[in-house]
Amino acid sequence: MKAYDVKKGNVVEHNNGVYQVRDIERSSPQGRGGNVRFRFTMYSVPGGNKTDASFDGDDELREVDLARRQASFSYKDGEAFVFMDDEDFTQYTLDANVVGDGAGYITDGLSGCFVQVIDDAPVGLQLPQSVVLEVVDTPPELKGGTATKRPKPAVLNTGIEIQVPEYITNGERVWVNTTTGEFGGRAD
Repeated sequence: MKAYDVKKGNVVEHNNGVYQVRDIERSSPQGRGGNVRFRFTMYSVPGGNKTDASFDGDDELREVDLARRQASFSYKDGEAFVFMDDEDFTQYTLDANVVGDGAGYITDGLSGCFVQVIDDAPVGLQLPQSVVLEVVDTPPELKGGTATKRPKPAVLNTGIEIQVPEYITNGERVWVNTTTGEFGGRAD
């Protein structure tokens, strides 16, 4: 695949190793005719050693075949997260550094996750697009003549903070987009 097709979470070969792309920075060329460059923050699989690499958009990268196993979050083992395969009940243990910021979206029994596996080793986690979290701390709605709908900060039950509309109160369950960290509406 071309570098410009690579998405976060893809696993590619690089320097005779296998790496999962965690972050992509795009730099636009200065002046005409310059190539768009991509800077990938990647972690080796297995091992999780961080490396940065830059590519031209047209550079070819070989995507590594990953098994994606649908799994549900089971429990935390120290800092690690244990997921259970929905089909064969295999347990996958993912270190906190593999889960990364995704930890803020993981709640007891969270289903719809995909554990990425290479050679039977769990190497990555794909969360559902949106998850339901509970608001545990947000300031009360401001009364007054303002008709503006200002967002306000809300701390959720996993410890992350997002911006929510003013009408959301403590104890409400809300949808949160796991890619952008944005409020996605009230959950029933």
